[in-house]
Amino acid sequence: MTATLDAAGRAAQNTEISLAQAVNRALRDAMTADEKVVVFGEDVGVLGGVFRVTDGLTRDFGEQRCFDTPLAEAGIMGTAIGMAMYGYRPVVEMQFDAFSYPAFEQIASHLAKMRNRTRGALPLPVVVRVPYGGGIGGVEHHSDSSEGYFVATPGLHVVTPATVSDAYTMLRAAIESDDPVIFMEPKRLYWSKDVLSTTGPEIGRAAIRRQGTDATLIAYGPTVSTALETAEAARAEGYDLEVVDLRSIVPFDDETVCASVRKTGRAVVIHEAAGFGGTGAEIAARVSERCFHWLEAPVRRVTGFDIPYPPPKLERHHLPSVDRILDAVASLQWEDR
Repeated sequence: MTATLDAAGRAAQNTEISLAQAVNRALRDAMTADEKVVVFGEDVGVLGGVFRVTDGLTRDFGEQRCFDTPLAEAGIMGTAIGMAMYGYRPVVEMQFDAFSYPAFEQIASHLAKMRNRTRGALPLPVVVRVPYGGGIGGVEHHSDSSEGYFVATPGLHVVTPATVSDAYTMLRAAIESDDPVIFMEPKRLYWSKDVLSTTGPEIGRAAIRRQGTDATLIAYGPTVSTALETAEAARAEGYDLEVVDLRSIVPFDDETVCASVRKTGRAVVIHEAAGFGGTGAEIAARVSERCFHWLEAPVRRVTGFDIPYPPPKLERHHLPSVDRILDAVASLQWEDR
């Protein structure tokens, strides 16, 4: 009987789950471990969320631990801040990326500043879950990449998983953090599947997803899979590309990123948000400042266009693609090609 149970346990560990299920499990495990963890937002309760990420949490933990709110993002955020002041660890969901904008005043004025304002006496351990990005045929206000606003707000940690295991481990780490964390969840990766590992590096560490020697593709969230597809396609054209998954935008892992760029001598930064004033501009500047003497060419960026998010039928032109990234790689001043 023991051998049978052990085999069943091993089979369960090797079962693939989706990224959405990994987020659900992280929430479930965090709520089990700490009764001060509460989950709330629009439709996260009985419905289980638009993407069913919170499915079953109200049933299993009760309406005091996972509950629905009115359609009032500023109110959701203000409530979370107040609960954190009284010792809770709220995890709130902004139902879609652009729906977080009404809550931004609370985030920028209070959530990000309270610990500094009180000289460290009052931390706010709040996690703001933001399903973001395109690739699902969503209309305006349902496909934004809003990370730039949060990255430009000192006092916030901003992280985004690209793998099933990172979705779990990074969310657990975010909930345990005493600093506020904006947890950006790539919507188009919700249905991606892999075997879950519940151990991983701490927030603030990037990951090398593919080793290479010719150029470094720097990506995060939904563009990591695109960067990996590009690296495979580039082999046919004679390029050996390294892929860095930032995982954490703030704090930023200069060490891992710069070590990669110094090795390859070339870099392309990829993200879905608009290029002008985007997160990629900061990344490119950091790489240029720290790796100038190793660079064989200027750092390139492949981003969304400088427009509001387009209608669904046009999003494939707007989002960074394998072809657009390959074009950027080809422009990196190759003397021998």
